[in-house]
This record gives sequence, structure tokens and C-alpha cells, in this order.
Amino acid sequence: MSRIAYVNGRYLPHRDATVHVEDRGYQFADGVYEVCEVWAGHLVDEARHLDRLDRSLSELRIPTPMTRKALSAVLHEVVRRNGVKDGLVYLQVTRGVARRDHAFPAPGTMPGLVVTARRSDRGGQEALAARGVSVITVPENRWPRVDIKSTSLLPNVLAKQQAKEAGAREAWFVDQDGFVTEGASTNAWIVTADRRIVTRPAESGILRGITRTVVLEEAAALGYTVEERPFTVDEAHGAAEAFITAATTVVMPVVRIDDRPVANGAPGTVATALRLKFHAFSALS
Repeated sequence: MSRIAYVNGRYLPHRDATVHVEDRGYQFADGVYEVCEVWAGHLVDEARHLDRLDRSLSELRIPTPMTRKALSAVLHEVVRRNGVKDGLVYLQVTRGVARRDHAFPAPGTMPGLVVTARRSDRGGQEALAARGVSVITVPENRWPRVDIKSTSLLPNVLAKQQAKEAGAREAWFVDQDGFVTEGASTNAWIVTADRRIVTRPAESGILRGITRTVVLEEAAALGYTVEERPFTVDEAHGAAEAFITAATTVVMPVVRIDDRPVANGAPGTVATALRLKFHAFSALS
């Protein structure tokens, strides 16, 4: 079955899904995006994803492309047309098409909207979680407004490539004070020896991940103590557990950091419990 994309009002086969050469997303990365997990055919935590989209658009002063009800209908229709039961739906909004000029285009310029969906291999992801993944650390070099889910991701791309070349799954950015901020496409977490869960506050240099928010809630429901504070690379190296979270990974155990094993080098019980808890949340949301 040919994959179908939604592009500015039309459902098109991928081979025909194109945007204008002067779309500001293409020329300036002047846009925002969201990625939402699809579980058993429904969108997980759709409302919070759309809330975050609204915030990102507002922060960059990009008009909303359509009403929330209409956008939700497009998302569900793209999922349906692609036959996605388990996977991801991606949406991107840009400031639209205009003559190339750094300043905003004329008022009334229509924002661009693209939506795609793809299936994921749930079995493969569970096998990966059973093994755990490796991360490397890299210097933080992104712009300060990483709280906005902008399409300006070149530092993230370079960090991901560096991780891939090192045989790792993810790269953790480290600020000038030696504290981990977040991953190139995930939020970063550790578990201390006394089973306290630690992650950086969302008000300070990271994206407020939707999966992160759910994990905070589920960790509290399971009775874990959660500390929202910065942690150092040394603290991560000495942690009892580590993991990453995102819509693309859910809760993924980290078993090596900078080629050093985390504890015994195997997925820990806290991350495993949180992953199972998140799956239960996804099934009901």
C-alpha cells in the first residue's frame, strides 16, 4: 500500500507530496512539529500534543493552520489512510510560502501543514528495550529556546550522527557547567542508588516532553520519589539506572554511557516498570 501524506489541504501519495521551494520551513527552518505515538489505531495523549503545538506556534508567532477539531480530523485520517495500528504520526507547521526574506511575510500568508504517518515494529522495540541502549555525551550547542519544538534541528542531527558513528543510540547534551540537559531527540533520566528518579526541570534548557510528563505521573503512582533537578555526567556514570523517554522510544533503558556500563550493564527494574506502566497508559488513553 502506498504511503499517503497530507500536504496543504490534499491527501497525496508520498511520491507526489511536495512543498513549494520558497516554503519558509525549507528555507529558514521556520516552523514547528509534533510526533505522536499511535497505539492500536488511536493517538496517545493527543490533547497534550496539540496543546504543545499551540504553545510552539504562539512562541514563534505562527498562525494556526486550522481549528483544533479540523487538525485532529486530519491526523486521524492520515493514520487511517496509511493503515497504521502501531506507529507514529508526524505533523509540521511552517510560516508558509513567501519571497525569501528573513522578516515575516505579509499578514494573511497561509501557514504550511504537512502530516505523515508510519508503522513501527513494536516487537523490535520491545527486544531493544530488553537489551537496553547506549548513549554518548556531547557539548550543548543549541539555541536557548529548546522548549519550542522547532524544526531547527541541525545540532541534534550532528549529535545523532556522532552517536551512530560511536555505535550508540542517542547523544546527551551537556551544558557548560557539566550538567546533562537532554538527548538529541529524547529526555534524559537517571535512577540513584536509593531508587530516586532524577530528570532535569523542564523550565531549564529542555523540551517539556509529553512522554516525560506521563512518566512523571506514572512514577508517582508507582510510589517512586522523583527529583526534577540537573544531574552531572559523573552522577550518570555512577547511577543505578538510566533511561530516555520520547514518543519514538517510550521508556528506553540506557545500559552504557560513553562506553561505560550503567551499574551491571543491563536494563533496570525501575525503567522496565515504567515502560510497562506507559504501555498500559497508551492502551487506555
